Amino acid sequence: MTKRKKVEILNRKAGFNFHVEYRYEAGIMLQGTEVKSIRAGNVNISDAYCFMEGNELFIKNMHVSEFKNAGYTTHDPLRDRKLLLQKQELKKIHSRIREKGMTVFPLRIFENERGLLKLEIGLGKGKKQFDKRDDIKERDIKRELDRNL
Repeated sequence: MTKRKKVEILNRKAGFNFHVEYRYEAGIMLQGTEVKSIRAGNVNISDAYCFMEGNELFIKNMHVSEFKNAGYTTHDPLRDRKLLLQKQELKKIHSRIREKGMTVFPLRIFENERGLLKLEIGLGKGKKQFDKRDDIKERDIKRELDRNL
């Protein structure tokens, strides 16, 4: 029996554009061809964002490419997908979103120990331009120090 590679797709833009204050692990309502496509690594979450509709949380603009061996059943690559969280977590997220400047965004898609696909979402505020410049400066200094050692 061959061991399957674990799925882990990161959203590198999220750490650069947002201060992450809270992290949540959510399930995603997916169709069968979407699961196969994500396991093949054909997903992009860099432009995706989350929004509340009623008492439910959805992710928008998560691009899951069509599975090439799907046959006659295919899915819409950019459809809104429902995120599965506990009711208490949804209430906390909903109350924090109402604060000025708070937003919900995807951080990574991963496969948990049971083999289920999960989405780690972050709750935080957007960074200002000077914060981004500071991050770039710190990264360059760290890279220079690592080269000299």
